[in-house]
Amino acid sequence: MYEKTFPNKRFKLTLEFLQKHVNTSETIFDFGVPNPFSKIMEENGYTVKNTKGEDLDNDQTALQTEDYTVFTAFEIFEHLLNPYTILQNVKCDKLLISIPLRLWFSPAYRSKTDMWDRHYHEFEDWQLDWLLEKTGWKITDRLQFTHPVKKFGFRPLLRYFTPRYYIVAAEKIKA
Repeated sequence: MYEKTFPNKRFKLTLEFLQKHVNTSETIFDFGVPNPFSKIMEENGYTVKNTKGEDLDNDQTALQTEDYTVFTAFEIFEHLLNPYTILQNVKCDKLLISIPLRLWFSPAYRSKTDMWDRHYHEFEDWQLDWLLEKTGWKITDRLQFTHPVKKFGFRPLLRYFTPRYYIVAAEKIKA
């Protein structure tokens, strides 16, 4: 996935946001298979558990059976058909989610060779906020940031000014 480019800025800002909201004494359930960022979390002292490659739209068993105090989903909700059900099944009281934002000047991402590497959703910030609200979460912090690319052209220029990523921290609303 990162053969040609490694998202250093995104990973740096995500780690800073994580460190602001999560103690290393907490156990993280990082939604999705082990990946370069879950390795970065472990290298920074976090205990991280991941899913095993199951179809997360159809199987949320791990959400109910794993033991964790923080749920994270970094750039995974855009791949899911039904993130609503996922959020309803999270059993802890704290989460961090980041998503790529929908860009008006670029179509939704779709790999032609890997059916798992496709974006079903490319959210606007208000859509993720609403999804969290509807599933019983209150956002406690948020950050948007750009992700410039080292290419020439109109769209690469827009990426210097247009936020591409949105990250939120949220707590479960107690009934």
